[in-house]
Amino acid sequence: MEPIHVIGRIQSFGWLLSFSSDWIINHASLNCETLFGRNPRDLIGLMAKDFLSGSALHDIRTRLQILSGSNSVERIFEVDLLGDGRLFDTAIHQSGRSYILEIEPHEGGRRRDFVSYVRPMIDRLRGSATIEQLCASAARHLRGLTGFDRVMVYRFEGDGAGEVVAESINGMVDSFKGLHFPASDIPAQARRLYARNMLRIISDVDDPTVPIHPACGPNGDPLDLSMSGLRAVSPIHIEYLRNMGVKASMSVSIMRRGKLWGLMACHHYSPLVLSYSVRTASELFGEFFAYLLDQKETDFALEKRADSMRLHDEIMSRVAGGGTLLEAFGEFTESIGRVIEFDGVIGFVDGQFIAYGDTPDKAEFTELARFLNTAGASTVWSTDNIAAIFEPARQWADKAAGLLALPVSRTPRDYIVLFRKEQLRQVKWAGNPEKAVELGPNGARLTPRKSFEIWKEERRGYSRPWTGEETSAAESLRITLLEVVLRLADAANIEREQASQQQDMLIAELNHRVRNILNLIRGLVSQSKEGAGSIDEFAEIVGSRIHALARAHDQVTMTDWSPSSIYELFRTETAAYANNSADRVAIDGPDALIAPGAFTTLALVVHELMTNSCKYGALSDSSGTVNILLSHGDDGSLEIDWRESGGPRVTEPTRRGFGSTIIERTIPHELNGSASVSYPAQGLHAFFLIPSDHVSTFATPSAAHREAQGDPPSATDMAGHLMNGTALIVEDNVIIAMEAEDVLRTFGFTDCRIAGSVAAALETIGEETIAFAMLDINLGKDTSEPIAEALQARGVPFIFASGYGERSLQSGPFKGVPVVTKPYGEREVRSAIARLLQGRTASKEESGRN
Repeated sequence: MEPIHVIGRIQSFGWLLSFSSDWIINHASLNCETLFGRNPRDLIGLMAKDFLSGSALHDIRTRLQILSGSNSVERIFEVDLLGDGRLFDTAIHQSGRSYILEIEPHEGGRRRDFVSYVRPMIDRLRGSATIEQLCASAARHLRGLTGFDRVMVYRFEGDGAGEVVAESINGMVDSFKGLHFPASDIPAQARRLYARNMLRIISDVDDPTVPIHPACGPNGDPLDLSMSGLRAVSPIHIEYLRNMGVKASMSVSIMRRGKLWGLMACHHYSPLVLSYSVRTASELFGEFFAYLLDQKETDFALEKRADSMRLHDEIMSRVAGGGTLLEAFGEFTESIGRVIEFDGVIGFVDGQFIAYGDTPDKAEFTELARFLNTAGASTVWSTDNIAAIFEPARQWADKAAGLLALPVSRTPRDYIVLFRKEQLRQVKWAGNPEKAVELGPNGARLTPRKSFEIWKEERRGYSRPWTGEETSAAESLRITLLEVVLRLADAANIEREQASQQQDMLIAELNHRVRNILNLIRGLVSQSKEGAGSIDEFAEIVGSRIHALARAHDQVTMTDWSPSSIYELFRTETAAYANNSADRVAIDGPDALIAPGAFTTLALVVHELMTNSCKYGALSDSSGTVNILLSHGDDGSLEIDWRESGGPRVTEPTRRGFGSTIIERTIPHELNGSASVSYPAQGLHAFFLIPSDHVSTFATPSAAHREAQGDPPSATDMAGHLMNGTALIVEDNVIIAMEAEDVLRTFGFTDCRIAGSVAAALETIGEETIAFAMLDINLGKDTSEPIAEALQARGVPFIFASGYGERSLQSGPFKGVPVVTKPYGEREVRSAIARLLQGRTASKEESGRN
């Protein structure tokens, strides 16, 4: 066979070579003749010449060794192919008896480790609550990585047609979300290719293609380029894209358990060349997304299975008292409805008929039951158009269009049948899916569609389809109902025994809790006698301590005896004893949720600290303050630092009362933590350590707590002070840019534009009405100073962001512009916007006075 196939420069950015295994094994020459920059005819003359450098040949041989099969591709980046210092990115794969080597110039200049973006992008996708959110987030992140005008998540249906289930667009192109595309748009042979080759790209639909030389091997077989990333695509597909107005496209296959689930389809309305590193990152992102999609769909299926198990338990408990299946029919059909939605249900057991909702009558169902005996006698059977299969169903089409039948006996006789009414459905197609076949230039062959106008189809006679998860749940339900029929008495005995055991356990637990509470109150009464000067004072001391326990108990019971907020505990005690001084009690640090058992203990300590401060300490006059700092220990413990200052001068007491004992000894004794109290002259200082066993989790303080702390005003309100328009984010790291976009959207900005360079930002400023901007000071080799000057000239407010913590642009015309230092969060950005608005307000007032 010919030693080398040469395919010239294709898609404006690469070359493709094919060579036999014998040639690569025996090749050892280091002489170099210029290969690249020539046209295909020149390359033909070089077929028999040696042109690869020794180091490049070594790398290629190594990658050939680890190729895992005909569907695998090995990539080598920054290869000195010719030994002259020029670097190339290459990919190699096997094609029959040949190897395909794809060559692209390496993208030089600034470092572009796009693959490193994939991990944080996937981390963000993991937070998606639903499959719809996951797909939408994936489309958005892939568009951020690649820069395409439109990125769609396209899901194939069983008949080969597809639907755009998620989309991310740049705001200047039409939306395709929700559109359906007929199966002929992506024929079966194309879907098979997508299943093999995970990424396909067309950088410019108008790029000329070049022929393969020679066209065939010695056996007359053409070279198989299925796994090539640079090969040309079908001219029919090129014309299809041209008819859509698309100039560049890319697709990333979404595989689920070895089958093609769908595509991440990308469109651009001008030519777009992506570097090999970006394409590799996109392919890797697609594979991880497919894994998360499979995981999410599996989780959803497991959730449905768990619902089915809960339904099993609920049905078993409902009929545990004995009787027939239909005696509890009305009750457990309500339970079924929470797992499988339906409009009507019929129970037909031992000749007895019972129905709820919209269903056929008994005579009509008797005829249907005979049909079910042949269609689904031993397993769950469903259809969303019963009239198409069972002709008599047309007579009661107004009552039901779809059904799901569950046999509940071992012989074809008894059924539980769920019905759904007709649901008119309007399907939006991107063109008429039933359009007659057009003859192409070569006869009755596939031709590209020319019209993409939305074509609406109204489907009648169909109910909402029964999903795979619902039929699986129905099968579990069928087994449950059989178990009810066959083992009803045994189930009732087990349920009664379990109920009795649970009751005994609850009575014992209640008795234990009551005794503990009585012992605690007795101890409080006994110990509070010390230091009480009168009966009234004694009653006040005891009452306040019992009230503190009651407030703590109320707090944990309002959350169903779950962990409770320590912020709320401090605020509750402040409101009870220092309401007029609440603005002088400052709390900082993360909120902590304390386990109920430890919460009441901690409540006594906080109560004593607060009342002592109000009687003798910083809150006993009008100038003192209490600062409470909460922090997260390395081992998950909670650290509480209580500092008083500005109040009366403090001296260490000569004796310890019961209140001091509670402060100093309760936490070490009850919670196995630590406590220390000192008495500097400026104010009491106490430090407590709560072990991690008693801390459920740490959380961000609630909005009410932030307001109590005097945090900056709501950023949503701030956004209202800015003119209507677009928020501009200038950031050269796409992950950080999307984080900033999320923050600004929480402030009320609905339109955010991201720019990664000075040129892109200035272009956006020239085209859009910018209301606010957030500028990263350092953009690689450039700074955002030109952008800031353009914004300042237009009177647009902006803030800076910096990863160096410096203020290089805050002198001169940018003096006073707020800066947030990376890593920043919502609070820091909100504070910066508040300072920005305050500064603008002050400037306007100053101008008014002048």
